[in-house]
Amino acid sequence: MALNDLLSNALSHILNSERSHKQECLVKSSKLIRGVLELLQAHHYIGGYSAVEDGRGGILRVNLLGQINRCGSIKPRFAVGKFGFERFEKSILPAKDFGILVVSTPQGLMTHTEAKKRNMGGKLIAYCY
Repeated sequence: MALNDLLSNALSHILNSERSHKQECLVKSSKLIRGVLELLQAHHYIGGYSAVEDGRGGILRVNLLGQINRCGSIKPRFAVGKFGFERFEKSILPAKDFGILVVSTPQGLMTHTEAKKRNMGGKLIAYCY
């Protein structure tokens, strides 16, 4: 079975492992997934992650804390201007200042609150709350 969207598969696997109260899960490694996991770790949704070499591109072992209610990737990758985040916050996140939207900007991956502070726009990648 071929994986079409690595980020979507990784986030759904993390969510399924959280819901079944597992302590850790294994996801396929990529640069984008590492960036999203770093943001989730910085906001205390996951405990951490470590790379495991399997000879086929690598696997990430993610330590789960039981803090994720819902997470996923955003398809299609909507382009958002520096003043357009509020619209997507209302439609994707359950409440104001609850959860994060991961945005890909020219400066790299960051949350929507960071992008607002820096007056930057970008493409919506994922959400977590």
